[in-house]
Amino acid sequence: MNITAIKTKPILVGDDLYEVFDQYLPKLEENSILAVTSKIVSICERSVIKNDGAVDKHDLIKQEADSYLDVPLSQTYGVTITIKNNKLVANAGIDESNGNGYLILWPHDPFKSATIIWEYLRKKYNLKNLGVIITDSHVIPLQWGTRGRTLAWCGLEPLKNYIGAPDIFGKKLHMTKASVIDGLAAAAVTVMGEGNEQTPLTLIKNVPFVRFHDHQPTKVEIDSLTIKPTDDIYAPLLTLLQWHKGKRAASVIK
Repeated sequence: MNITAIKTKPILVGDDLYEVFDQYLPKLEENSILAVTSKIVSICERSVIKNDGAVDKHDLIKQEADSYLDVPLSQTYGVTITIKNNKLVANAGIDESNGNGYLILWPHDPFKSATIIWEYLRKKYNLKNLGVIITDSHVIPLQWGTRGRTLAWCGLEPLKNYIGAPDIFGKKLHMTKASVIDGLAAAAVTVMGEGNEQTPLTLIKNVPFVRFHDHQPTKVEIDSLTIKPTDDIYAPLLTLLQWHKGKRAASVIK
């Protein structure tokens, strides 16, 4: 697997994402995967809020979250634990870093964004097999360090299903599904960096285990990745406290 981070200018509110692709991407080849950080998708789609003190960040988090915990679990870090788009995430994904005076939200519809990017690049380079993943960084309990994961994808199989397959000793596996998209996102975000690298795009090639699709993800395919909190192996933690429903108010600057 070959991973190449692509340096760009600072992406600012008002920039056109497809002009960024045209200016900085090399010619894409068959069986390539493009990782795009969600931050530049949000900035170009104006999924941002001016961070001028007029908006209370905690209120904004409650509006953007599907669910949130309204308890002082992480006051040391000023973090609200939330669920958004079926993902456990801090602060509903809202970020201030590299925002140039804006609070950056997640893209309004990450799967729609991934599909439009996929269609544009696939047509531009006349490709049959192309994968697109929109990435973000997150943290996991009990470990320091951010790592990448995928918010949305298009053009590739997201999971490798091992259920029913044998292990090396012939024992059939009963639960194992490998997340191809999150493995790719972890590698991509590692080379993108978290500071001032200015590498919001990553090109991934020579990945033999990826299966490509010629269609956008269906609702059934998207839903197949999610687990209800009550069915999750972390259900004792996820269901212990009361989750409050968020408003998911769309906020776009004019």
